[in-house]
Formats: sequence, structure tokens, C-alpha cells
Amino acid sequence: MSGFNKVVDSYDEALVGLKDNMTIIAGGFGLCGIPEGSIAQIKKMGTTGLTIVSNNCGVDGFGLGILLEDKQVKKMVSSYVGENALFEQQLLAGELEVELTPQGTLAEKMRAGGAGLPAFYTATGYGTPVGEGKEVREFNGRQYIMEESIVGDFAVVKGWKADRYGNVIYRNTAQNFNPMAATAGKITVVEVEEIVEPGELDPNHIHTPGIYVDRIIQGTFEKRIEQRTVRTA
Repeated sequence: MSGFNKVVDSYDEALVGLKDNMTIIAGGFGLCGIPEGSIAQIKKMGTTGLTIVSNNCGVDGFGLGILLEDKQVKKMVSSYVGENALFEQQLLAGELEVELTPQGTLAEKMRAGGAGLPAFYTATGYGTPVGEGKEVREFNGRQYIMEESIVGDFAVVKGWKADRYGNVIYRNTAQNFNPMAATAGKITVVEVEEIVEPGELDPNHIHTPGIYVDRIIQGTFEKRIEQRTVRTA
């Protein structure tokens, strides 16, 4: 990797610098658009004490759920945790700290962090346990709570296509949290299905400009279906 070329050849290189007790922002929604290779590398590295910011924590044995197996995660900042039995066990046993955050608020925490905004006000969560202990202000007769933005030491992101300069396109619903996560990491690693040469991507279709991306790697993906529902015969 040199100059404008953000491409790395291995996940070892992609995650170099990741250490214990860091904060990682991970794209994905359920098992859709998750950075499978980066998660596997974190598992391989054995880093512990991690704070993971993600919509959810995968499922047992796949996605971010594999990081719970060796108790690598100290804290989850999530909006949904209902598909992971190990997550529930560690939470109830006091082995895992969980900060439940409304989904839109979580997305805005990432976006604001990437935009350099330290905090913002939202009506979501006012008068509920989400708002307890947080600053409250009134705007136009309505109460709002202050939420602090999030910046991660690393952001791990899944894209569809990227060029060597780090410009990224996401595909359909796999876009989800990935564009916001990509802006909010001090080091942003994007894994994609295809890497093309600069100029091959239509500028009108680029979702994440290369300015936000530090490392690009081409991966292979299982793309597991989280809940398969079929019609009875």
C-alpha cells in the first residue's frame, strides 16, 4: 500500500495496529453486509477488552457472535441483541456490558462522529431509561436529550466494489450502517467483493469517498441468511 493506493493483500495487514481495549465500529445489519473477513481476523488475533459498536452482535457461531466465544468483547453498543444465546448468557452473568441505543440514534452517533460533531440532540428516548442521566433541553416546546457521537479506533466495513483509491459502492440493503461506520473510524478498513481501477466506478454511484478509507481488501463472503422463511407446500 503506497500513495493513493489503499489496497492491502492480507487481513493481517488490514488490521495491523488493532490492540486490546480499543473501540471498533462495525457495519452490517443482522448478517447483511457484515465485514466477515475482518471479524474473523479479530477472532484470530485474540484481542480482548474490545468495545464493539454495531447494530447487533451477529448470531451464535457467525458474525460478531464469534468474538463472544473467547470473551473478546467487553462492551457492546447496539440497538438489537435478540438472535444470540451466548450474548444473553454473558449479559445475564455480568460478563458483558451492553449499552442499548435506539437504531436511528446509533446511526446518527456514527454519522456525527464522522462529521466531527461531538454531540447532538434527539427526542428519541426522552422519558425512558435511554434518557436517564443525560442532558435535556427544550426546543420549540419539545424535550430533547443530548447524545454523544462515537468515533472508533477502527471501523470495519463491508462494501460491494471499490477502486484502489478507496472509493466504495455498497449494494442494495447491504449498505445499511456501513456508510456511517466508514466515516467514524480513526482507521477504516473496507473489505469488498471486487476491486477495480480508478475511473471505472461511476462517480455518481460512489457512496463512500476514498478520503474516509485507509485500507481496502478483496475478500470472499459466505453471505449467510439469518432467518430463512419459506412458504409451506
